[in-house]
Amino acid sequence: MQSSITAMDFSGLPGWRLCFGQAQLDIAQQGGQILSYFPDINQPPLIWLSACAEYQHGHSVRGGVPVCWPWFGDIQRNPAAVQKMTTKDAPFHGLARTLDWQLTHSSAANNGVQLSLQLVASQDLLGWPHAATVQLQIELAERLTIRLHNHNLGSEPLAISQALHSYFAVSDIRQTQVEGLAGCTYYDTLEQWQLREQEGNLKFSGETDRIYLQVPEHLQIIDLGWQRRIDLRSQGSHSAIVWNPWVAKAQTLSGFASDAWQQMLCIESANVLDDHLLLAPGEQHCLQLELSTSAGL
Repeated sequence: MQSSITAMDFSGLPGWRLCFGQAQLDIAQQGGQILSYFPDINQPPLIWLSACAEYQHGHSVRGGVPVCWPWFGDIQRNPAAVQKMTTKDAPFHGLARTLDWQLTHSSAANNGVQLSLQLVASQDLLGWPHAATVQLQIELAERLTIRLHNHNLGSEPLAISQALHSYFAVSDIRQTQVEGLAGCTYYDTLEQWQLREQEGNLKFSGETDRIYLQVPEHLQIIDLGWQRRIDLRSQGSHSAIVWNPWVAKAQTLSGFASDAWQQMLCIESANVLDDHLLLAPGEQHCLQLELSTSAGL
């Protein structure tokens, strides 16, 4: 299978384009952020990128797969152990999204394309001077595999939360369901963080922002409009965030068209709340996500 890695400039942000057969993936050096992913360049994308995306240094691009690390969301909503590990002025979704990651490995072969990026806390994360590294490994083959490796290099336990903030492309959110969450409890952040239980497949009829707990390894996005399924298979994660801004919230988002809520769905494989990581000195952890599509329902 023909494969390649090409250095790119995404409106001022350096990065790379990975190709394997008909599959194409773009990734920016800033944030180690996957920008888009087409399993087949002639078919709809699997990973959604906003048509109004803004490519600015120091700002995450709207869409793709931003890496939230070493905490997720509002630091005040994180467990106390994670908060103790941060600075006073803690940006939303952590520090890693706006920093340039270091390329440590790349290869293109007949069986797939690989690319690895790394942040070293002592060098890159000023204001978070903990001895730790986080490495992002991308493997593009018949499916896309994303691995987020954490390594505590210090002499004290290290608490972090994290997420692969994946934006999935769908034909119409109103014709989209998520299979695999039935029976899972979740916090509904739009309803005073009430704890509820999912009944049946998750369907969408309004703004959604939920944190699911004890999530199974295998989820599927069922897209009735495009007559396809997106398979999500995770390891090292027992929590997931499901988000769609719907009509009103979409008007307030940067780099986001007023009607773009119809074509995207975020399902973020994560380690958050009780699922946050507490790494002993020298301990490592890997959050892995495999993505693929299949036609027909």
